[in-house]
Amino acid sequence: MGYEREKYFEAVKKQVGENKYTFLHSLELEACMGGIYDYLQAENRLGNDEPPREDWLLAGLIHDIDYCKGYEETHPAKTREVLAKYGLEISDAVDRIIKAHAPEGTGISPRNKAEWALFCADSLTGLINCVALIMPSKKMAEVKLSSVVKRFLKDPKFAAGTRRNEVAQCANPEGLNIPLEKFIEICLISMQKIAPQIGL
Repeated sequence: MGYEREKYFEAVKKQVGENKYTFLHSLELEACMGGIYDYLQAENRLGNDEPPREDWLLAGLIHDIDYCKGYEETHPAKTREVLAKYGLEISDAVDRIIKAHAPEGTGISPRNKAEWALFCADSLTGLINCVALIMPSKKMAEVKLSSVVKRFLKDPKFAAGTRRNEVAQCANPEGLNIPLEKFIEICLISMQKIAPQIGL
């Protein structure tokens, strides 16, 4: 299934528009998913059963589209329902990637690398943003990997909403098998690449 990103981008913008944080987070997670995919592909660690790159990106972009306007309690089970309002569809693979990032609500746990990527990266973006915001310039370009790692490991009260235990599962040999520091680096660089779009 081929996707026209612009249509999904506009749907996310319209659906979560009044919640700027959710919109920007969606762009950040889309970027992270692309970065994780590219890293794993370069390492020759993507099996033939993995969804294509466009599925990874789309899942990141729309993963929170049902996290507003009365859908919060069923998030992320209503992604398809919300997309239908905009005349859009997604494959079963994309739907599952999204559902697997909130297994406590959907009963679907991550099993492939695309699903683990969304699950692990989801709350990391907020911590990286917070590190950027304490920089003198408040610019993502200034953020150093060592600063993010330090805040993640040694300052649990910093960006306290970060689900550090979920992020750290990136190192799980059964999942992504990416060391935590490398995973943070991939996501940081991915977010730095879209800094102008997210205003940081």
